[in-house]
Amino acid sequence: MTKENNNSGLNKGASPFAQTYFHGTKADLSVGALIEAGFNSNFGQRKNAKYIFLTATLDAAIWGAELAYGDGKERIYLVEPTGEIEDDPDLTDKRFPGNPTKSYRSTEPFRVVGEVTIWQGHPEEQVKEMKEALVRLKEQGINSLNDE
Repeated sequence: MTKENNNSGLNKGASPFAQTYFHGTKADLSVGALIEAGFNSNFGQRKNAKYIFLTATLDAAIWGAELAYGDGKERIYLVEPTGEIEDDPDLTDKRFPGNPTKSYRSTEPFRVVGEVTIWQGHPEEQVKEMKEALVRLKEQGINSLNDE
């Protein structure tokens, strides 16, 4: 096999080493749908969101689904960004060292490429405690850095 043949498969789609990203929500979406900024956010002041969020960890996506507003089914989608992504400042250097949850944001849409249908949520008491902590932050006037 020549070197040309070895490289002929490059840039023809995802490799087995492509980064996987997740988006946790209560929205009912289909494969191929775009998740876009501009809708009411699930967190902070619930303004029209400047950003949309994704994570490279299933645990952070589970939190996203569990803490999302609404009564819909908690869902976790596999997504691919269509543009640049950057660290989410709520979960990175401004509040935590580094990016332990591998959480990111973008102003560009994410394309839904699949859904994780089997996953284990956090214990009910832990979710309740997290929701109460978010309410306390809001009452104290501590808002998401993404609202700024």
